[in-house]
Amino acid sequence: MPASEHAIEYYTYDDYKTWDGEWELIDGIPLAMAPAPLRKHQGLATVIISELHNQLEECLQCEVLGEIDYKVSDDTILKPDIVLTCGETNERYLTKAPEIVVEIISKSTAKRDEKYKFEIYEKEKVKYYILVYPDDLRAKVYKLKGSNYDKEGDFLQESYSFEETSCNVSLDFARVFKRFR
Repeated sequence: MPASEHAIEYYTYDDYKTWDGEWELIDGIPLAMAPAPLRKHQGLATVIISELHNQLEECLQCEVLGEIDYKVSDDTILKPDIVLTCGETNERYLTKAPEIVVEIISKSTAKRDEKYKFEIYEKEKVKYYILVYPDDLRAKVYKLKGSNYDKEGDFLQESYSFEETSCNVSLDFARVFKRFR
């Protein structure tokens, strides 16, 4: 039975866009976002966005964005920490799967990011899903192979090249985590 049949109330994008505060919507169920992220979370997001953005000078079809709505369906709207999206034309929200999604894990959202959003991104065919753990200064990189994610590894100091994206980009995790060691 779909989750929406268990919910007391069921919401859609039309409801979502009228709410105050930061929310996500999964199968019609509203989920409040955590309070403003800690400085380390914001700092890591800034470095990753900057690293990816700097590699896109020659690739104008792609852009890197932070905390934009990704409308998966009328009753599922996610707000990833960072996305690399290519060929998106909608100004209000993403309408197609980003090529890369990065979620920076906090204690309050870990289960949502590691399980529920993982499954949604995998089903929507996001090519790469990266989970960044600020406390460990570690990143787990997953690559879509067929219809499932395959873990490429845990990264602390290494670089990783995202070879199956429209624009060739990579992340040097030694540089990403340097300021926070």
